[in-house]
Amino acid sequence: MAFQIMAVFILAAFYGCYFTKMISQRHKGIQTDQIGKGKAGMAKHIELTMKIATCIVPMVEVVSIVRNTAFFSVPVKGIGAGIAAIGVAVFIISVITMQDSWRAGVSRTDKTEFVTRGIYQISRNPAFLGFDLVYIGMLFMFFNWLLLFVSVWTMVMFHLQIRFVEEVFLLETFGEAYLNYKDKVCRYLGRRR
Repeated sequence: MAFQIMAVFILAAFYGCYFTKMISQRHKGIQTDQIGKGKAGMAKHIELTMKIATCIVPMVEVVSIVRNTAFFSVPVKGIGAGIAAIGVAVFIISVITMQDSWRAGVSRTDKTEFVTRGIYQISRNPAFLGFDLVYIGMLFMFFNWLLLFVSVWTMVMFHLQIRFVEEVFLLETFGEAYLNYKDKVCRYLGRRR
């Protein structure tokens, strides 16, 4: 029961941050959800598939929590809770650091700041890293094969979105500044020099 309660708090904090940011930006006239909008071809396909995946995974997480699917021992579940909590912290810090430049998906029409400060000095994609850590943590706490499948599928879609949509956009928009940043900071975690 303790892990179920922890998981509910983790998901509430994670998705609470996500939706609070969207509502806050909406009040400022900012359209946060840019997934699939203004895109065509592979970019649109990747973002829309990613959106479907990100809608399915929390439903499977909630069912797994309610059913209390238990595959791993209590210590392993505890490690999962810690990983998920770190994921929430990383996500919240990344959203706060981005301020009003944060978007879900790439916007070709909004002029946003190129953020390289704070947590973005150690990860080019800390929000995605936060998502991945929450998914991995939930897998450790409530492992089942369906949760594994949807979590991995979603993480793969995040990676494809980063590689083939976001990084292309950032290179086109910020050019040399983005290349310099990319040379210094790893895609998910770490600095190169």
